[in-house]
Amino acid sequence: MKKIMHQVKKVAQVTSLSALVGFTSLSALAQDPIRVGVLHSLSGTMAISESVLRDTIEMLIEQQNAQGGVLGRPLEAVVVDPASNWPLFAERARELLAQHQVDVVFGNWTSVSRKAVLPVFEELNGLLFYPVQYEGEESSRNVFYTGAAPNQQAIPAVDYLINELGIERFALLGTDYVYPRTTNRILEAYLKDVHGVAASDIMVNYTPFGHSDWQNIVSQVRRFGTAGQRTAVISTINGDANVPFYRELANQGIDAGDLPVIAFSVGEQELSGLDTGPLVGHLAAWNYFMSVDAEENHAFIEAWQAYKGDANAVTNDPMEAHYIGFNMWVEAVNRAGTTDVDAVRDAIYGVVVPNLTGSYAVMLPNHHITKPVLIGEIQSDGQFEVVWQTPGTVSGDAWSNFLPGSRDLVSDWRVPMSCGNYNVRTGRCGGSTAAADARSALGE
Repeated sequence: MKKIMHQVKKVAQVTSLSALVGFTSLSALAQDPIRVGVLHSLSGTMAISESVLRDTIEMLIEQQNAQGGVLGRPLEAVVVDPASNWPLFAERARELLAQHQVDVVFGNWTSVSRKAVLPVFEELNGLLFYPVQYEGEESSRNVFYTGAAPNQQAIPAVDYLINELGIERFALLGTDYVYPRTTNRILEAYLKDVHGVAASDIMVNYTPFGHSDWQNIVSQVRRFGTAGQRTAVISTINGDANVPFYRELANQGIDAGDLPVIAFSVGEQELSGLDTGPLVGHLAAWNYFMSVDAEENHAFIEAWQAYKGDANAVTNDPMEAHYIGFNMWVEAVNRAGTTDVDAVRDAIYGVVVPNLTGSYAVMLPNHHITKPVLIGEIQSDGQFEVVWQTPGTVSGDAWSNFLPGSRDLVSDWRVPMSCGNYNVRTGRCGGSTAAADARSALGE
């Protein structure tokens, strides 16, 4: 009897030990971090705009971990620096997905950098949340576009200039890469076909990244604006080239009342390095401004300034896009019960989260979101006063209604369509063009 009891006790001890080991293993597995890739330039010409987006994601991760992480697991940021080098973006994206095996990536600013990484995300089936306004004309099953499409920024901005300010001539100044060129192609078609603007009343000029000598170009714009018709500049100038551009405007005494500039890539972060006194009255079109009076915005600003340890730290539109995209991803992971890319993608359609302007963002089947459109006027303190906004939110459109090759295309990545460029006229899906567009954008 004693021998039997001893054996029973021994079995119980072994069973308890096995259970403990099993529990410990499961506990350890549950604590394995979910890796979040951060793909933003921390050096080079785009660091002025992108480095703050790295900080934004790291703050959001810290906040989420304070709430218990996601699926009971902590989040871990994996940060790389593609250094404003477009081919290097592709290398760093592959590093994040293949080497670090991240579950999601938040990153990129310029469209040429996004085009560079598209083939990598499609090959390795990664998820990229892209937070910056862009030119449209693209839809990838592996990218969620949380920045503005042209119909959520460029088109409303032109309508504002014409309907509210009486603008008749347009100087389109941009950095020489895919976003400004495609956006301006859409705007030229829109100005001519919809508003009847003559080709002679549209001036187009492109400059390289980091361009610093603006004297001749600004002089040309001044002459262009002396034809007796009210003139405005539409700026798609990106990165640190904006600093000498705005400085030259001030040097030549260009007043916003006479020749306003409306920018698509200049926000609070870019203005924080400028003497904004001479720039008062110039404009920007975004979907968020730091000055918006909304409870969600006040809470975000307070958290951001505490995180940075700087009561003067500013927020901007791409930061809000990351805020929206990050929260949508978290909600989709919770719905799916896994970080598996295909499951998360299926779960994210229809996800609704608050934006920072007092309304809500919805993830659409075309991988774009709903956004309000705001026009802001530069103030002397570097902030924007909202002078116009849409009465509600606008659904992002992947394909422009104003270009012949795009107006018949729609995007819907839900089953059964699962197509980014379905032609409603022919009833056929054109297939993925992202990789080909990427090679074209990179000059290959």
